[in-house]
Amino acid sequence: MTRRAGRGISLSCEQVRTVHQPPPWRPAYSLDQWVAKEARPISLRQLMVFGRTLTESRLISSANYVRTELPTRLAHRIRDMQTLPYVVVTNPHISQVYELYYKAFEGLRRIPEIKTLDDNQRFCEKVGQNLQEHLTVIPKLAMGVLECRDLMRPEDMDKFMNTILRSRISRRVIAEQHIALTETFHSPHHFPETPLREAEFVGEVLVKCNAQEVVMRCGQEVASLASAAYGPSTLLPEIRLTGHLSATFPYILSHIEYIIGELLRNSLQGLVEKQKSNPGPPTQPPPIEVTVCEAQQHVIIRVSDQGGGIPQDILPHIWSFSKGPRSLSTLQNLNQVPKMAATLQELRPNHPSPLSPPSPSASSLPKSTGTPPTKTGVLMHDSSLASLSSRDPNLRLGMGLPLSRVYAEYWAGSLELHSLEGYGVDAFLQISKLGNKNEQLTMRASMDAV
Repeated sequence: MTRRAGRGISLSCEQVRTVHQPPPWRPAYSLDQWVAKEARPISLRQLMVFGRTLTESRLISSANYVRTELPTRLAHRIRDMQTLPYVVVTNPHISQVYELYYKAFEGLRRIPEIKTLDDNQRFCEKVGQNLQEHLTVIPKLAMGVLECRDLMRPEDMDKFMNTILRSRISRRVIAEQHIALTETFHSPHHFPETPLREAEFVGEVLVKCNAQEVVMRCGQEVASLASAAYGPSTLLPEIRLTGHLSATFPYILSHIEYIIGELLRNSLQGLVEKQKSNPGPPTQPPPIEVTVCEAQQHVIIRVSDQGGGIPQDILPHIWSFSKGPRSLSTLQNLNQVPKMAATLQELRPNHPSPLSPPSPSASSLPKSTGTPPTKTGVLMHDSSLASLSSRDPNLRLGMGLPLSRVYAEYWAGSLELHSLEGYGVDAFLQISKLGNKNEQLTMRASMDAV
């Protein structure tokens, strides 16, 4: 295994103590073979069209696609980690991620061609086990990056982190999509000769994701969380929703819920904390304005607040995983988060609780049904809202905005923030309306804000 040693780096005593034994040497031949292969990107539209009429042969074909794609994508990320400076890859957190990746790669590359439904069932169990084992990856990566923040250039560290997170999302998307298709195929509600209706899921993809409904659910949950955190007597801002409220687009529900939840959470916290810092009796904070704009190719969601804007010392680092004035406190908080699913910020409960009833602060929103959409008659699982509601509001992980941008850009969208110091923030989330853009497995050369 070849690694580039870091040069001209002096370590502090604290950094020396964090250095871990390097991962064991392994022959490079098998890894080289898989690194030579290119990943085959997919789009949301391809996922929908493929899974809309699900047959046994299509399910077997999906299994073999996932069987070859997972080790290919893992191999490229393992090679990325091998090219990190030696002192970085021996960090205990990053080293543990490396071991998890190599274990998964070795196991998946040896799986023979899947030919029967029984083969597929065993394959799904193997993939599901890997998904569970890798729940520790994001917090470990984040802690490793923060501990090594002075050992690499920030732009290089952020590029590495962004790329590895995109790849992680991609692997979970194709793995969870195939597992969901398998569940659908074996469901008593599945009739192969009857294509799914437009309003339903195809695997993990919600065919007609409605921006209004997502904002409603996330707004109610964020308001409920803030009320519990700051006390029932705290005046919370209203969330006002305007624009093209009937706009729909294909999307993976947990991805959009994560992004919208983080934007609303940041706006609400900024408004409440600004209000608490003002002398005198409490007054109603100004509302959070959410505007949905439907264009021919895109849907744009703007979240505007008057929470005072982003502090100048933090603004240059809002998209960075490795730098910023709050790095040490973020590292301490991450130590309290043992696991993190790909679309969540904290440990997901084994049995997510139902969504909380609407908070009074969300009174300007239309009434929500209180439940996410369903898959073939079964309650939508793995909703990010369950985890959002269980997270300690003071447990700031410093990953909300950069990870939200990773999710937005993954399906060829974008996320931009404009901060007006002393006034507030405007966030613009752009989403591809047609779902015909391939997953973005690579990123721009450097992060904008670094």
